[in-house]
Amino acid sequence: MARIESGTAVLQLKAEDMDALFHRVNTVFEEDIRKKNLQYHADLDIRHHYVVCDQTKLQEIMLNIISNAIKYTPEGHSIHVEIHEAASENPSKIHYIFSCEDTGIGMSEEYLPHIYEEFSREHTTTENKVQGTGLGLSIIKSMIELMDGSIQVESRQGIGTKFTVDLSFDIASKEEVYGNQNAMKPPAIHTIKGTRILLVEDNELNAEIAKTVLEDVGALITRVEDGQQAVKLFKEKPAGTFDAILMDLMMPVMDGYTATKKIRSLEHSDAKTIPIIAMTANAFQEDAEKCIAVGMNAHLAKPLNIEKMMTTICHLVKKKNE
Repeated sequence: MARIESGTAVLQLKAEDMDALFHRVNTVFEEDIRKKNLQYHADLDIRHHYVVCDQTKLQEIMLNIISNAIKYTPEGHSIHVEIHEAASENPSKIHYIFSCEDTGIGMSEEYLPHIYEEFSREHTTTENKVQGTGLGLSIIKSMIELMDGSIQVESRQGIGTKFTVDLSFDIASKEEVYGNQNAMKPPAIHTIKGTRILLVEDNELNAEIAKTVLEDVGALITRVEDGQQAVKLFKEKPAGTFDAILMDLMMPVMDGYTATKKIRSLEHSDAKTIPIIAMTANAFQEDAEKCIAVGMNAHLAKPLNIEKMMTTICHLVKKKNE
């Protein structure tokens, strides 16, 4: 909120694939949906699939709204998420309408005018023991306005809630989205087999997902739970044991920044050259710059784009071995 209110929040615009982005957003909630036995439907009805946008902020908008729907929708009820393309007055622009409608607990008519206020939460959410700070929708509304978009909400207590977000983006091409990646390296899925990766991640679920995905394409994974364990293991193992390190940033005992600096300072023949790739929910530009400043080679924002992660690993490992 401080960044937004001070005017220092800026959009990091880049050509993106809306199909891939929408798929990533929806896969984040698969386990939550299964646990609550929700009827979840996601539809993408668009003609133009490539746009220039801030992927991280756009994902955060969708993730927050869908997360709230899941949080406030009782077991067995339904949620419908959709992106459809509306007519655009500007031929160089694409007009998307994102909506999320649930049959959850809903909100009272009296509360709706306060929904975007900082730290605002309706008393019924507290009564239902739903945790939260009340900052999410305030931040999301500010992000949408930063994109020159709008957000509307309709809700009835005991009936459900519908959020509708209108956003317009410049049109991009497939080549703008994938051209650089294709030029950098053949598809990562064919080249990561046999790569030995040290995975440094304290969260069990995040670690299991990353480990499973990478092992499915042939990578060999060793996982530790914090930066101190990573430094110790790297120091003990002979040169060539690992081809790359995937490093979470926010961890107990020792964070990823400190661990990276310690690894880079070791008297170890791989210490200066092994690729270290940050995995973090901190997606601001200055966070990426801080990662590079402490000796990391790349910065991947969560939720992870699996193809981008594998492409990054392949590129950096090849560069190290050249």
